[in-house]
Amino acid sequence: IAFTSLMIAPIYIGEISPAPLRGKRVSINQLNIVVGLSAAYFTNYFIFNLSESGSAWVQSIGMAEHAWRWMLGLEILPALVFFLALFAIPDSPRWLMLKGRQQEAEQVLAKLVPGDQVAAELDLITHSSATETESLWARIGDIFGPKMRLALIVGLILAVAQQITGINAIFFYAPTIFEQSGIGTNAAFAQAVLVGVINVVFTVFAMVLIDKWGRKPLLIVGLSGIAVSMAICSYGFSKATYELTPTSIAEIEKIDNINGSFDPAALNSMLDKVYHSDIEFKSALRSTIGDKAARDFESDLIKSAVSMNATLILLGILGFVASFAISLGPVMWVLFSEIFPNQLRGVAISFVGLANSLVSFLVQLLFPLELGAFGAALTFFSYGAFAVIGLVLVVWLLPETKGKTLEQLEHVFGKPEAAS
Repeated sequence: IAFTSLMIAPIYIGEISPAPLRGKRVSINQLNIVVGLSAAYFTNYFIFNLSESGSAWVQSIGMAEHAWRWMLGLEILPALVFFLALFAIPDSPRWLMLKGRQQEAEQVLAKLVPGDQVAAELDLITHSSATETESLWARIGDIFGPKMRLALIVGLILAVAQQITGINAIFFYAPTIFEQSGIGTNAAFAQAVLVGVINVVFTVFAMVLIDKWGRKPLLIVGLSGIAVSMAICSYGFSKATYELTPTSIAEIEKIDNINGSFDPAALNSMLDKVYHSDIEFKSALRSTIGDKAARDFESDLIKSAVSMNATLILLGILGFVASFAISLGPVMWVLFSEIFPNQLRGVAISFVGLANSLVSFLVQLLFPLELGAFGAALTFFSYGAFAVIGLVLVVWLLPETKGKTLEQLEHVFGKPEAAS
């Protein structure tokens, strides 16, 4: 996925698109990603409900016992469809020119731009290709050269900002986050589906606006919205309280397998005590029933004890997703396809894409650890703070790229000298 959907697809779409339509077309890549995520949410929610239904046919196909296998296995179907569709896609005209296949490049361009623009587009590509080097190591060296400094800095800022504001942590842990607000597992999955729908809708808005408003205004609006939304979530969790009552302990006693792990009666020592943060409550649980039991049943215990404004948390998360979907989600990949010169685009996008993936991995790895060590309020506050930093850097450093050809943008962001 990282090699194809996240790297090659935006490069290819950017290279085959005329300047006035490039933003909208490259955004289609992000739309496909969020549609896929939303489809996965819907599918998983559907399978989850089926596995809990107790129907005989569900039992007969093993879905009740192996719901997670069905969730993973169904991914084969869309993967196969897209694999077969790849055979109908033409080569990039810029790549064809690099390989000296001018006639094929003209034929592809004739399908992509109006006939009276083919010659001019071909001249731009020819001029740009004339100085390109075939040496991989030379291209890697050029990325870190002084003439590429602005493009590299902008690329890394966008790559880091997109992930360090917490988007994938929100997506992958959405049901867990909603459960911490006390709404229950089924409702948590349903609201995670709502997150997916919001993501799709606002990605479509971004596609409509990106070639009208420009890239920079969308990033400014989106990063501002992310900061405000994370502040709302942080405030909502900071005002939460946690209290066990005789009724909630009686409900805990009904949880499957709980009696084999700890004696629910031990929780009576926590009655009539109000805890003002999830950290304080989790610490009390560990002291009362032990680390393992507190960790294994953390979600159920929090759900039984928490009192918070779940609507406020939901609004904050939906606002975050909407702000991300209209800005960092699609705009980052559009800019990646624009800010690097033709001869370095593949290597440079691979480099900043790697940085993006590494930050994504670290955010997802650290998110549950942050919730455990610092609590939800501080974790969401940190995401908002990173959004503010990203906003300042975007306002300060990013030039507008709307409406410019890839060859024109080489003069804005710099182009390395041809290798001698």
